[in-house]
Amino acid sequence: MERSTKDDMILSYSDVVLRRSDLDILSGPHFLNDRIIEFYLSYISSCYPSDNILLVPPSIAFWLQNCSDEESYKAFVEPLNLAAKDLVIFPVNNNDDVTKAEAGSHWSLLVFYRTSNMFVHHDSCRGLNLACSQKLYTSVVKFVGNLDSDVKFMEDHSSPQQQNGYDCGLFVIVIATVICSWYTSSDCVDGEHIWFSCVKEQVTPTTVSKMRNQILSLIKGLMFVK
Repeated sequence: MERSTKDDMILSYSDVVLRRSDLDILSGPHFLNDRIIEFYLSYISSCYPSDNILLVPPSIAFWLQNCSDEESYKAFVEPLNLAAKDLVIFPVNNNDDVTKAEAGSHWSLLVFYRTSNMFVHHDSCRGLNLACSQKLYTSVVKFVGNLDSDVKFMEDHSSPQQQNGYDCGLFVIVIATVICSWYTSSDCVDGEHIWFSCVKEQVTPTTVSKMRNQILSLIKGLMFVK
């Protein structure tokens, strides 16, 4: 019998392939990688199906943030059809070297909400990714469609904060889940605060710490689904 390795494929879900090493990341207090975040964003999409919502995979968000070739950028971003989406969620990573995969050290979340004509940045580490999120905003804002006024950028200083150096990816996942739940609920209109109160109330150290095991259990469950 062949011995299992960390590179062994354990699950193919949508367009995401998870490896045994991903289980090791979830089993301990480790920084989440691109694959785990992409997997769970894809899972969120299945939980809140809507043609108006787009959860952008980390690899695509990274490319949109760092691509400097205008023609290539345009050819890549247009199929996303951002102009037809009301809610677009981008994971933001602080890696700025396109030659290195998974080289960053922090995740945050940039959210475009058409109804409010706004991009909102949620960062669980005191705005560490502010410059990266602004770079992504500047790159994609021209593709979100013809709007009546300039699309604003806002740093949400009330975003829940992590208490260690490795849970930022979990905050991204939990906040994205709360926002999608808010959007698809009947309480979608919440004045100028939009989803902020929901994030503040629902994204707690307890919900974030539980998410690691919830993702692990979800993956193990899907591994046995024929």
